[in-house]
Amino acid sequence: MDVDAVVIGSGPNGLVAANLLADRGWEVVVVEAAGQPGGAVRTGEITVPGYRHDLFSSFYPLAAASRVIRGLELEQYGLRWLRGPLVLAHPAEDGSCPVLGTLEETLASLDSGDRDGWIRLTRLWDEAGGAFMQGLTEPFPPLRATLRGVRRLGLSETLDFARFTALPLRRMTEEFGLGPLAARLLAGNALHADFAPETPGSAVFGWTLVGLARSVGFPVPEGGAGALSEAMIRRLRRRGGVVLSGRPVDAIEVKDGRAAGVRTEDGDRIRARRAVLADVGAPQLYRRLLDPRHVPASLLRRLERFQYDWSTVKVDWALSAPIPWSAADARRAPVIHVAESMDELTRSAAIAATHVVPADPFLVMGQYSMIDPTRQPPGAETAWAYTHVPQQIEGDERGRLTRRWDEADEQAMAERVEERIERLAPGFRALIVGRHVFTPRTMELADRNLVGGAINGGTAQLHQQLVFRPAAGLRRAATPVPGLYLASASAHPGGGVHGACGANAARAALSLRERGRRLIHSRR
Repeated sequence: MDVDAVVIGSGPNGLVAANLLADRGWEVVVVEAAGQPGGAVRTGEITVPGYRHDLFSSFYPLAAASRVIRGLELEQYGLRWLRGPLVLAHPAEDGSCPVLGTLEETLASLDSGDRDGWIRLTRLWDEAGGAFMQGLTEPFPPLRATLRGVRRLGLSETLDFARFTALPLRRMTEEFGLGPLAARLLAGNALHADFAPETPGSAVFGWTLVGLARSVGFPVPEGGAGALSEAMIRRLRRRGGVVLSGRPVDAIEVKDGRAAGVRTEDGDRIRARRAVLADVGAPQLYRRLLDPRHVPASLLRRLERFQYDWSTVKVDWALSAPIPWSAADARRAPVIHVAESMDELTRSAAIAATHVVPADPFLVMGQYSMIDPTRQPPGAETAWAYTHVPQQIEGDERGRLTRRWDEADEQAMAERVEERIERLAPGFRALIVGRHVFTPRTMELADRNLVGGAINGGTAQLHQQLVFRPAAGLRRAATPVPGLYLASASAHPGGGVHGACGANAARAALSLRERGRRLIHSRR
């Protein structure tokens, strides 16, 4: 098979890249290792028939805000976004439950002393959030977004904002005069990535998710996460693109110093006339798919420092009824965070940093009955929770994990998670009619990109962002092999379903190609 471009991997970045190339008239084939396309954006019945579960990722504020994904107009291809009565709730055992909803709903759930500081944060999002999101997702350096920010804020306030983006969350809450409830709400959002409240950059990550909750919510695709992937695949196919599933790529072939195509594990070759785009982790690309002769030794040395984010354990449940949260607002929010305070999150992160699994895990949870009746039978509930654990485990605060991630470990972690929910929702356990557990080991088996259960394609901390992602010295999505582009979350701007990594790779391929065409034309 001969095509203009081969895209390795059908995750959201690969599908975005393929669609953008197809829009410019390129013949594109996407080659996917798994039997079902979509990468970490897939849906399946993994507990009890009639319950549809998002296998990995689920809520998509970044997708809803992404200029790239919005530009694909996926609603024309069957995508329908759904949102809950509230965006998010964060209940605790003392009965408090701060929420993200409208500004007044959020303020009513916080302490009265939080009002002024929270309004200041909200105004900062309204003033700078758009330019920040543009700068976050466009190729680095973000010159257009920086100019837009300077025009809107002025030079002095732009410098203040630059300082704000480097703040640890704990320091930011102190500077904005926020109390424990607001701090808990922000910290729960910051810990979607591998940040502790004391980590530089954690403030802006929490602020971004809170801001997105205000501007676009935390929407889900009707019918499951897989509907987002299906809409992108449907759009691609209408433009002549091809998606091949169950075809793991064994190697990227290089001819005359340039990426020339791929070889699959069954021995087939697909020739790429113009480009190969790899929606795979940077270590996999440079250490497994490319012959070492084509990778500079200095890059291989730098990649030895590549750091994955925390591992993930995810529990999915089929429930006979909605979760009976003691806090009424938690019954109205599709997204739930479970941690008693920012201080608890600090302690848990410190424990995890010593390679020990915390006794009480921080939980990010999803529940769907209030927004999507297609996910479960009438009157029932489809729910999940995930928690982070160290990539290398050396101990367990409860002393129960064997660290093999066998059935005993699955059971121990599931019980730990369910015990924590039961304290906030008495009667929860009695509702369970089916359960599925993803451990770091089984998560990677289901998706090669989720190495050790790392769901963000590498740490989000500052030492591996911007010009340091995936390694210092690599520019944008380009690689040392001409015609080969890194299109995965290992590239800037990193994890999350926003499509920017794939878009940056496609634009780089198109830009170089167009420059070549103009050069040829000018010499005629």
